[in-house]
Amino acid sequence: MKENISHLQIAAETWTPQHVLDWAFETFGDSIAISSAFGAEGMVLIDIASRVRNNFRLFTVDTEFLFPETYNLMDQVEQRYGVAIERVYPLLSPEEQERAHGPALWQRNPDHCCNIRKVEPLRRKLGELSAWITSIRRDQTVARSSAGKIEWDENFGLIKINPIADWSSKQVWQYIREHDTPYNALHDRDYPSIGCTHCTRAVRPGEDPRAGRWAGSSKTECGLHIIQPSTNPPEAGA
Repeated sequence: MKENISHLQIAAETWTPQHVLDWAFETFGDSIAISSAFGAEGMVLIDIASRVRNNFRLFTVDTEFLFPETYNLMDQVEQRYGVAIERVYPLLSPEEQERAHGPALWQRNPDHCCNIRKVEPLRRKLGELSAWITSIRRDQTVARSSAGKIEWDENFGLIKINPIADWSSKQVWQYIREHDTPYNALHDRDYPSIGCTHCTRAVRPGEDPRAGRWAGSSKTECGLHIIQPSTNPPEAGA
């Protein structure tokens, strides 16, 4: 599978997001899905996908610590685009996590909390797929700066597709305005990047757009888009 895309990776860099998505849907059919946390980029990608294909798979990792505004937006997505969001949950409920790891794990060990509530559920979901589609952009973080529009995901062992990897934030918001795309109400309250309630705050004037995520720590990624060794690879057919 990895070798099958090598000849396309350079060519795909000149493709539009629509072209990338059309190729992805035609190539992988029902074994590909869009992963979204419903940020501004995610909403743009969903809107573009709806114009490329009438029906597509869309999933989210629901950490059970999301903002009410995020859950409201998810309802809007299902109504507007006629898609049923596949919701993936951690193996531990918030109460079970507290009993097993103590209170406020996100404060004491945010990497471990993200692994339980985000990375492990995603790994389980990706075990069902041949490829996944994300809305990451190269200028968001250092870890994403080398993302290709089509690439092999070493972390999860499948093809990863990033149709708007070369877009800027300005392009994202221009698209939202031009197409009246719904977006999270928190964006209008100085939340450029939105994750879990415990680890997200509004940014202050002059701060980096990602400064509101895991504020006070050096952490900038939840672990979904960085290459790291897997101690628990998914079983075949899982």
